[in-house]
Amino acid sequence: MLVLASASPRRRDLLAQAGYEFRVISADICEDLHPGEEPIPYVLRLARAKAEAVAASDEFRSLSAGAGNPPLILGADTTVVAPNGEILLKPEDDADAARMLRLLSGGTHQVITGVALVSRGTTEAGAEITGVTVRDLSEDDIAAYIASGEPQGKAGAYAIQGRFGRYVPRVEGCYFNVVGLPLARVAAMIDRARNR
Repeated sequence: MLVLASASPRRRDLLAQAGYEFRVISADICEDLHPGEEPIPYVLRLARAKAEAVAASDEFRSLSAGAGNPPLILGADTTVVAPNGEILLKPEDDADAARMLRLLSGGTHQVITGVALVSRGTTEAGAEITGVTVRDLSEDDIAAYIASGEPQGKAGAYAIQGRFGRYVPRVEGCYFNVVGLPLARVAAMIDRARNR
């Protein structure tokens, strides 16, 4: 049994697209950035926290009670690092989204996803980094994109799989990582856990 410890519809879609059968149990954890915390430790901490919170939940224990194979719990968290090094979380409002989009305009930023897989009481974790180049955005581009409603709830204030794709001429690395889940890395982790 595979459990996704995330309420993200994009992660659900990606796992299903890759052919996995899974259940969703979302984890309610604090996602605040610690003072001075670097991007990779940040996403790894949250991915582990999500997976381990689900592992300790009553819902998971009752779900896994009758499972034949050891259940696997997948936690993930994605963040965007602007070209100036600032970690961009989800925008607080439209003004914050506009600020973030201005930071991304005309440069290459990093999208980093931490993934953690809990199996048999052990946790394997890793991070995937993808470079995303954004063309120059005019103030009209930014205003129109914000008006679409797409930036809200998205790290870095954009969704590459949506309207923002028109502004991205180049992706260096795993595209699915930018959407929210590095599928090849996750598949390798699941295979290793199932073959232990």
